[in-house]
Amino acid sequence: MKEIYSADAARYDDSQALYRRCGRSGVMLPKISLGFWHNFGGADPYERSRAITHYAFDHGITHFDLANNYGPPYGSAEETMGNLMKDDFGPFRDELFISTKAGYDMWQGPYGNWGSRKYLFASLDQSLRRMNLDYVDLFYSHRYDPETPLEETLQALVDIVKSGKALYIGISRWPLEALKAADQYLKARDVPLLIYQGRLNLLDREPQTEGIPDYCADNGIGFISFSPLAQGLLTDRYLHGIPEGSRMAHARFLKSDKLTPELIAYLQRLNSIATTRNETLAEMALAWILNQKGITSVLVGASSTSQLEKNMKCVHAEPFSDSEI
Repeated sequence: MKEIYSADAARYDDSQALYRRCGRSGVMLPKISLGFWHNFGGADPYERSRAITHYAFDHGITHFDLANNYGPPYGSAEETMGNLMKDDFGPFRDELFISTKAGYDMWQGPYGNWGSRKYLFASLDQSLRRMNLDYVDLFYSHRYDPETPLEETLQALVDIVKSGKALYIGISRWPLEALKAADQYLKARDVPLLIYQGRLNLLDREPQTEGIPDYCADNGIGFISFSPLAQGLLTDRYLHGIPEGSRMAHARFLKSDKLTPELIAYLQRLNSIATTRNETLAEMALAWILNQKGITSVLVGASSTSQLEKNMKCVHAEPFSDSEI
């Protein structure tokens, strides 16, 4: 018999430090949000997922970020979320901000990928069933579709909100000009764009180069960074090469040829700076993102409660400028 979960009564005591307004909306998001991309699929121990999500919520992390194809296998992270809703979080549904996405391959055939109206509606219906939810707080177009007319994708997002299946809309990894078009289209239909999700970290500043966080900040749109630690590169794991058992050693998403001598030297320099700040490299890397213009939150993954605990320290880190690095 599963132990009954009782949320920590002090979970909102640090609200002033933890939460940040998302653009010009009424939504406050935690500066640290919990991503389900890795470690929450069917291949992962369910009780570990329970422990991590319990720790997150007990410390004020109210935002859980998913997508239809997170796992592995596809769909299984959402199934984990559904079990968590059934076992633990049902009484706390109105305290949670749950997001999911559609845009990458999910099922075979012409209707299980990209940005068509058919795919977005069908995918969200499936996601809601897997997660045991009546609605999601935030639904994303997971990637820009260069073939489907922009108006079709955006009108589907509008209609999803008006159907009650999602409260807010986001987009992920869209180019700047498409972001501008989406912003204008959605505002004109009274479904303003809540947030943009992009990869931003100390090793990948492409969204800043493109001007996306600036546009979001100037137009009342939130920005949430995924892969803020560059899949582990911005931790102490790779300061001296590739350790056994690491993500890079398994070469699934993080390829070993990326860890060049030049990159190792740069990581060691960053680590030295973090040490002078009495921080870990990961803490400093997360704090750097949160210090950038237009940033609402960073999405962190976690394979243990202790890892999440360490990452949350960045909320109280001293701000610093690019000139320091």
